[in-house]
Amino acid sequence: MAEAIKQIRKEIPTPEQEQSQAIADIIAALASNREAIISTIGIIKHLQDMGVLDALNGLLEKRVDVGAIAIQQINQPGMHNMIKNGMNTIKFLGQLNPDELQIMLDGVSRGLEKLGERIDKNEKVSLWQLGNSVRNEEVRTSLFTMLGLLEGMGEVFQRDKRELH
Repeated sequence: MAEAIKQIRKEIPTPEQEQSQAIADIIAALASNREAIISTIGIIKHLQDMGVLDALNGLLEKRVDVGAIAIQQINQPGMHNMIKNGMNTIKFLGQLNPDELQIMLDGVSRGLEKLGERIDKNEKVSLWQLGNSVRNEEVRTSLFTMLGLLEGMGEVFQRDKRELH
């Protein structure tokens, strides 16, 4: 019959054994990720050549001073307005239908091209030509679109004016 186990010995590695195991793990990781490590070293070399690492090191050394300056700049009233405007712009873009926005931006882009062509030709437009342009279907469509834009803006302006009073 087997003898009962009375004492369990736990093997505790020595600091030298832990260090050699850690080195072995690091070497194994380096070997299995060779291409990524070489690419990373190349990126770091380029950053060093450009002076980016020196600038980052300087920023880190002066982080308290840089942080104080950044806080001072953020506390400027103009910066508050800029942050609010940025947030409102993001909110506005989130409300837009991407397809409708793309159509509008394409129209603005084409309109700017036409404007550039007319400026290059240095054409003078008479009142008669201006009046006749209303017969052009593209001009009428654009005017109708602009009228819708103006109407919607007017509704919001009047609503906000009533809410203020």
